Amino acid sequence: MRIAVDVMGGDHGPETIIDGARLALQSHPSISQLIFVGRESEIRAAMNRTGCRDSRATIVNATEVLSMEDKPVEGLRRKKDCSILRAVELVKAGQADGLISPGNTGGIVAASTIRLRPLPGLDRPGIATIIPAATNEFVLLDSGASVECRPAHLLHFAIMGSIYSREILGYKNPRVGILSNGTEPNKGTELTLEACRLCKMTNLNFIGNVEGHDLFHDRVDVVVCDGFIGNIVLKTLESFAKGLAGWLKDEISKNPKRILGGLLARNAFRAITRRTDPDNRGGAPLLGLNGTIFKAHGSARERAIMNAIGACAQSLQHHLNDIIQSEVAAANQKIAQAAQPVAAKS
Repeated sequence: MRIAVDVMGGDHGPETIIDGARLALQSHPSISQLIFVGRESEIRAAMNRTGCRDSRATIVNATEVLSMEDKPVEGLRRKKDCSILRAVELVKAGQADGLISPGNTGGIVAASTIRLRPLPGLDRPGIATIIPAATNEFVLLDSGASVECRPAHLLHFAIMGSIYSREILGYKNPRVGILSNGTEPNKGTELTLEACRLCKMTNLNFIGNVEGHDLFHDRVDVVVCDGFIGNIVLKTLESFAKGLAGWLKDEISKNPKRILGGLLARNAFRAITRRTDPDNRGGAPLLGLNGTIFKAHGSARERAIMNAIGACAQSLQHHLNDIIQSEVAAANQKIAQAAQPVAAKS
């Protein structure tokens, strides 16, 4: 498998990304080619500094960079030779099977959606973020790609999230819920209420509405929402996790008894830190497009890049897009057939 890597998009420069890619090549012999996309002179210098001499690493020159400050669509129009656009075009041309980028999220979504187009039967892509809880992991979808959604989009997010949970996380029959302000069937907005109705018509293991209280108590495996709500949930959780760690550290250090208790509990703290480390996954897939696209965090370090490339390779091995296209088509057909008698009466 061939994976394109946008080398120019991260906060820490090409060297960090290339060193992470070097580690990925060592860990994943199934990767036949990594294509570094960006300014060739900077890439070659970074490869020399990191000792990346694997023959499977090649370079495609791109002279421009879509920065975090660039407005996605406007920036793509102005910077036609930017690294993320060149990487997407490699996938479109069949020269790469997938790509990862730690760059501008809006730019990645816009470039991938415009150039690759959604899979048949789908209108919108969604970012699927895996979030660890005490005894399980759940998929949050969409966590930032599609802000304004219709009920059918949430249905498709539910299907894609269920497939990702099943194929990648290993849940045999993932529990799917729509994020709402209460678990009662009458709670929610017009969007979520209609999306619930559609989900009930499919073969999903749909449990109805879920609320914030349910997320970390092993009650749901796929949490469905629009990208506006999902991105708020994701960033709130990230911020709270960092804030809580600092808060605990400050409180433990206030007196000798607490310091001693902290020392006794340090293995427990380390276990939680390891489990909640976002670098374990490295990136989140942008599901629903004619291509395998992974978004890594802008601040990703070497291990996160290595794991993002590994996650991209795993998705390719599972042929996720074929499964998504098949199950979305079946759900769309089932809903269309259910609507025919209503249309006939009118």
